Amino acid sequence: MARAPHTGSDVTMTDEQKHILALLLIPAFASLLAASSVNVILPSLREDMSASTTAIQWVVSGYALVFGVLLVAAGRAGDLVGRGCLFVSGLALFGLGSLGSGLAPTMTWVNLARLLTGIGSGLLSPQVSGMIQQYFSGNTRGRAFGVFGGVIGVSVAVGPVLAGALVSLLGTSWGWRASFLVNVPIALVAIWVARRVLPASAWRGAAGSPQPGSPQTRSPQTGTPQAGSPQAGSSAAPEASARRRVDLDVVGTVLLTVSTLLVMTPFLATSTTSLRWLALPAAGLTLTAWTLWEAAYTRRGRAPMVDLTLFTQRSFANGCLISALVFLGGTSVWLVIAQYLQAGLGVSAMVSGSIGIPAALASAVVAPLVGRHVLRLGRVLVLIGLLVAIAGLAATMLAVHLTATTGLSHWWMLGTLCLVGLGQGLVTSPNQTLTLVEVPLRYAGTAGGVLQTGQRIGAAIGVTAISSIAFTVSQASGWDRALRLSFLAVIISFAAAAAVAVLDMVAARRG
Repeated sequence: MARAPHTGSDVTMTDEQKHILALLLIPAFASLLAASSVNVILPSLREDMSASTTAIQWVVSGYALVFGVLLVAAGRAGDLVGRGCLFVSGLALFGLGSLGSGLAPTMTWVNLARLLTGIGSGLLSPQVSGMIQQYFSGNTRGRAFGVFGGVIGVSVAVGPVLAGALVSLLGTSWGWRASFLVNVPIALVAIWVARRVLPASAWRGAAGSPQPGSPQTRSPQTGTPQAGSPQAGSSAAPEASARRRVDLDVVGTVLLTVSTLLVMTPFLATSTTSLRWLALPAAGLTLTAWTLWEAAYTRRGRAPMVDLTLFTQRSFANGCLISALVFLGGTSVWLVIAQYLQAGLGVSAMVSGSIGIPAALASAVVAPLVGRHVLRLGRVLVLIGLLVAIAGLAATMLAVHLTATTGLSHWWMLGTLCLVGLGQGLVTSPNQTLTLVEVPLRYAGTAGGVLQTGQRIGAAIGVTAISSIAFTVSQASGWDRALRLSFLAVIISFAAAAAVAVLDMVAARRG
């Protein structure tokens, strides 16, 4: 019989925890690398495949769409049938989609393969946050999310540079193909490691029975939060032994998936017709229907797709809102910077990609460091990060103004944007830790999916709105003014997130 899993200390990671964390970071890095590098290869892809504008747009939007709509459903599925199963399945589809994209003979095949890659990413991403919650507690969980935030920073920095280097080294045709194919061996290695590193508890869900082919004979060395941790007493083990069938809540899953699809479609659609905005009121109707269904499903004694009581938890509700607001503005920063440098100042794509490296590295360095202190400092850490990021955005606006009026070198933005990266490193991972800290383990994947869905919706809305501001103003007044107004919109979204953080801190002190 397998020993009862344990976490050891909530201050020092065990060797088993380090192995699990290293495994989880492999696909996280690969999927983020793929997302951050794709914009650099689009011109080469378009030239090599003689692709239309619509086809090129779908390379990005098709992936983002299927990724976003799957997150909550995939998180819930992982909670029920075993996070290891969904993690490995997602890796397999991610690798297969990357292989298909790299070897595709036509643009149609490229986009079909990209959809498959997005499905894979959508399946595995919620399992990463779910297993961090499952196998880490207390300060080790904050450190794990901090390291994860550092990986995000590194992938954002490395992705564009790696893609540009591959195109320069291998040429127009094989350069863009290689940027997809590089993910295939990463996925294969991660699958191989997962079969050997993940404990048996990762392959079991709410039904309480091991999944076919899972490593049942190996004794797990990690898995249950310690007594006194936020999730002590909320482990799924007692429930798993009591429940013998998986409650999929098919209707709730379909309604929420359709709602997410309808919300994201107008902002990712390649069509310019105004009819696409009809999707938003339709999304409101389906989201209302989903809420009513989940409440009724719960009253019948069933397990809903998303336990609506999660949103009564102050830390979870406020954290999700902060995250969505940060992604609403923050995702557009580097898009606007790239356009300003290339279209406005005429610098090369390689220089444009390099300008953000110090910012990404600053985020990568600070995220693991603050992860050690997030539970002690709380949401004040997030507030400080937002204020630092706002200061960096304002300083960048000043640098751009001086570049236009006095001829100041654009390289000064290395320093001002570094502040933005530093601020984001203080926000993203700490906020994720604090948002999920009170979530019961049985809903770990679901809650992570909800959090990430909010991020995807915020990013989709922000990119559409802020890029529209940038391109419209650039045509009338130039890219220097376009950047300043775009960054003002980002500052407003960050200021709104800071206001929510302040309200959360006030409520915490009163409570």
